[in-house]
Parts: sequence; C-alpha cells; structure tokens
Amino acid sequence: MSALEKIRNLAIIAHVDHGKTTLVDALFKGAHMFRDNQRVQERAMDSNDQERERGITILAKTTSLHWGGYRFNIVDTPGHADFGGEVERVLSMVDSVLLVVDAFDGPMPQTKFVTRKALALGLRPIVVINKVDRPGARPVWSQDQVFDLLIELGATEEQLDFPCVFASAKMGYAMLDINDASETLDPLFDTIVKHCPHPKGSPDAPLQMLVTLMDWSDFVGQIGIGRIVNGRIRVGDQVGLVKRDGTVQPQKISQLYGFEGLTRVQLQEASAGEIVAIAGIADIRVGETIADPASPVALEYVDIDEPTISMMFMVNAGPFAGQDGKHVQSRRIRERLTKELQHNVALRVEDTDTPDAFKVSGRGELHLSVLIETMRREGFELCVSRPEVILHIDPVTGEKMEPYEDVTIDIPEAFMGVTMEHMGNRKAEMQDMGNEGGRLRLHFKIPSRGLIGFRSEFMTDTRGEGIIHSLFSHYGPHKGDLPGRKNGVLISMEQCETVGFALMNLEERGVIFLHPGVRCYEGMIVGEHARENDLVVNVAKGKKLSNMRASGSDEATRLTPPREHTLEQALEYIELDELVEVTPNFIRMRKRVLDTNERKKSERRPSDNTWAT
Repeated sequence: MSALEKIRNLAIIAHVDHGKTTLVDALFKGAHMFRDNQRVQERAMDSNDQERERGITILAKTTSLHWGGYRFNIVDTPGHADFGGEVERVLSMVDSVLLVVDAFDGPMPQTKFVTRKALALGLRPIVVINKVDRPGARPVWSQDQVFDLLIELGATEEQLDFPCVFASAKMGYAMLDINDASETLDPLFDTIVKHCPHPKGSPDAPLQMLVTLMDWSDFVGQIGIGRIVNGRIRVGDQVGLVKRDGTVQPQKISQLYGFEGLTRVQLQEASAGEIVAIAGIADIRVGETIADPASPVALEYVDIDEPTISMMFMVNAGPFAGQDGKHVQSRRIRERLTKELQHNVALRVEDTDTPDAFKVSGRGELHLSVLIETMRREGFELCVSRPEVILHIDPVTGEKMEPYEDVTIDIPEAFMGVTMEHMGNRKAEMQDMGNEGGRLRLHFKIPSRGLIGFRSEFMTDTRGEGIIHSLFSHYGPHKGDLPGRKNGVLISMEQCETVGFALMNLEERGVIFLHPGVRCYEGMIVGEHARENDLVVNVAKGKKLSNMRASGSDEATRLTPPREHTLEQALEYIELDELVEVTPNFIRMRKRVLDTNERKKSERRPSDNTWAT
C-alpha cells in the first residue's frame, strides 16, 4: 500500500455545541497522542482566548494523528453560522466529513448549512451521533432525522448510504450499533479508514497546492496552510504563486511544517495528499495556488458567501479618546482591518466619504463583535455603529431585497405566548412547531433586521431558559419598517464622576447602567428611561451637607445593582443615532452628537450624513 493510500483527510462539521472539539480530544486520547501522565486542557483545539471564554470554536484548525498505521489529517471547524466562511474554505481540503449530531437535539440549522456545503462538493458524510449517554438521548430518532435532512438537501444515493457511528466523545467510546458495548473509539477509527477515501493525486505530477487557511508567526511572518493536491514540495524550492487574477509570482519556500497532535513540526519534504503549512511568501493570500514554476496551473477555489451585516468602524472622537488605548488613529485602524482581510475571507472593508470611518461587512453580529473584541484586546480604541443589514436591488423588478434567516427556538411551553407575540411584531412567519420532551421547538423565517436586538429581549422573556439559533436563508422582499427600541435613554449632561446619591434618585426615572464613581461625559448614555423619550440628567448631584436635618430624610444611599452590558449586548441595544465606544478597559454607549444643543438641532433637520445612517 502506497504512502498516499495510508492518508485520510477529513473535517469535523456540526451545529454549535454538538461536541466537535470534544470529539477531537477523544480522538487524541484514542490514538494515544499524549503520555498517560501528560496534562492536556479540555477542548485542546480551542487555543484562542475568546474561544475558551465563549466556549465556541471561531477559527478552523488543523491537526494530525496516527492510528493503526494510518495518518489522519483532521480539521476542526466552527459550529456557529457567523463563521461559516471558515467551514466553506476547509471542505476543499478534505475527502470526507464527520457530521456530528447531538443525540437529543438532532440536526439543527447549522447542521443543515454545513451539510449542504459538503454535499455540493460531492463529499460523502460519516455521521456520528454524539452524546448517546445524555439523559433523554434519542440516537435512532436523530439518525432518521439526518436521513430526512439529506433527502431534503438533494443528496445522491451514494451519499444517502452513509455509515453511522454512535458515540460519547466525553466518555471516549463509540459503537456501530446502539446496543453494542464499547469502551474505545476503535469502531470510529475503523469506519473512517473504511469509508473515507484516500487523497487523489500523484506525487510525481507537477506541484499544485491550494492555500486554504492563514496563520502568522512573529519569527517567519505569513504562513499559508493547505493540501498538496499533486507533486512534492521541499524547503528551498523555487515555486510559482498563482494569484486570484491569474498572474504568477516567483517565490521561494523557506520553511515547511507538518502537524502532529497539538504541535507544528518542521519538515524537509512533503508530497501529494498531505496538509502542510509553508512560510517564506510575504504576500500570500487565501485562494491562491502554489505551483510548479515550469507549469503553473491554478486550482479552483470555492467562492465564499457574501456578507449580510455591516457596521461603521470610526475613530474615537470622545472626550476620553487616547486615555485608555494605544492605537487610536484612523491609519492604525485601517492597517489592522487590512491585516484581518488576509485570513478572514468572509469580511469586507470599504472606505467612506469620511477618512475617519470604515464600513466593515461580515456574516453576522458575532462575526463582527469577535473582530472588535480582538482589536480591543490589542489596545485599539474605536467607535462602532449599530449593525445594519446589507440590502440588494432585484435587477429584474427593481424591488428592494433584504436577507432572511431561518430561526429555531426551543422554549418551555409557558413562554410560547410572549415569544410568538414578539416574533410577530418583528415580521416573522412561523414555518413549523413541535413539542419535544416538554419543550416547544418553533421554526420561523424572519428578516435579519428583526433579529438585531432580539436575543437579549428573548433571554429576558424566557428567564434564561430559551435557546435560539439562526441561519441565513435567502434574500427576499423588503418587509418595511420594524419596531425599534421602545424606551429612550438617560444621557449625562456634563463631564463628571457618577455619585451614588444622584443615581439613587434617578432610579425612579429608569434603569441605571453605571456604578458610583465612574467617569462619564456629556452625551454618554448612563441608563434607560422609563418612557419613550430621551432625558438629559445630572449624575453628579450630591447630597447637601448642611446642618439642617429632618427626621427620616437622612436615609442611607441604597442602590439597585446596575445593568451592565457586554459588547454584543451594547451593539444590539443602541439605535441609529448612537454609538458604542470600545477601549481596552471600557465599553461605553454614547450619542453620535454629544453636545445637547447640537443634538436638538440635528433632530429637527433630516440627517445629511450618509455614512452616519
């Protein structure tokens, strides 16, 4: 058997939180990649700080392990729809996919998205029904649901005849039949060897390698990751870099890396079928082909779906600008966004009429908020606007079109009424409803605009017991105006420090967002008004310290804990005339126009600021 026939390249795809990264941990242990006494973190592939904090996979990552004389090159992919661009790219690197499905939930919206992409590329899935040890698990039902999903997505007969493995990644066992007894993952490894085809291609043909993922090293610079489709590659080789526009640049390979468990190992040579990382090419980009300079032939690149949400990234022009972050100039923000474009292929950045503002488009609120949070941790200060959907015009009818999303909601029956009412207000149309294990599962089709600001409201309505998942569906007719935030805001009247006495007196006016002793400025949002209009308030008003005292009037200051906002909650909360100011240590909400008098004038006249809306 040739070395090529001993390689298996596969990606693990699933809905968010169905156990992909935990399954990779289990595969590591099943292949004895670590010493028995070696300490390994849970979800070892989630190496990014934000991934660990949020409990989700954001970036696709490559690893490799050995079992039974075979080499398994595995790509762990994100499960959230906002990072679907990562999934679309890596599927061109592999020959099969492990489709992981929760034994209780069954196929969910993101399962449908990633499966559609895999089927379109002709990949035959290996279905893993995970979490079979979970209370209330329905493995056979989940298997039937996967079959129904594949039929709905137009799978071929070969793809419908998929192998199915029942597993518990957390406990580290798998079996081919739900009634079998097993203590290892060997049945899963056997299934992969049997049903995942080995890579096609020839080590003796001219070199071809498609760059699919990007990485960065402070020592060697830009690193391109991809699969060698044909030929061999060696350190020091002269190669041709085929750009997306067809031009060819002569380049030299200075470093070559392979993957072994959680580490990257240096190689001198690699051949067809292997997934490798190369360094030495400064301006390498995703979608470009590394080829033999004598016969440079480009490989086909899968186009990434277009963005649906856009936001304005602006220089922080507030009174506290430059007091917290290191990078505040528009030049530094532009450089950072340009650098992000090199590996974040689902992102778009456009200049605006104003040199201090950039229009950034992505696949969803989470996609953009992860970028903002990353920049914030790198020392950037910036202001960002409310997310807005990207509208299209139908070329035939001239009708305005907007993005729609498929939404799946799981709630206890008691919250059905309030959920239906709020979804109806946001122009959602119910597609399906089912009762599963005492909880309702509702399916809606809703304009993407309707979901902006809905998630935090939904969690309040369901007292934290509701689960909501959404997935981009299609562009459809514009639904007209949607209701915005019902309440106005409390706005600070001057630059000052908040005083507990003033905040206590303001509590009857609405909900406070700040603790005592916090610095704020004129135009900064300090709370939510109980009525529809905005109210300018004095948050620095102190108690009069005179000698006059009245019985019962000198009470201690008692404050309700303030409502604090995360970055995502702040982005959902603000309206079009407001901004979120993001610095390394603070997240503030403010009005676009800080001066009270100027703000009143601008409210009287229609806005002539095109980028501001």
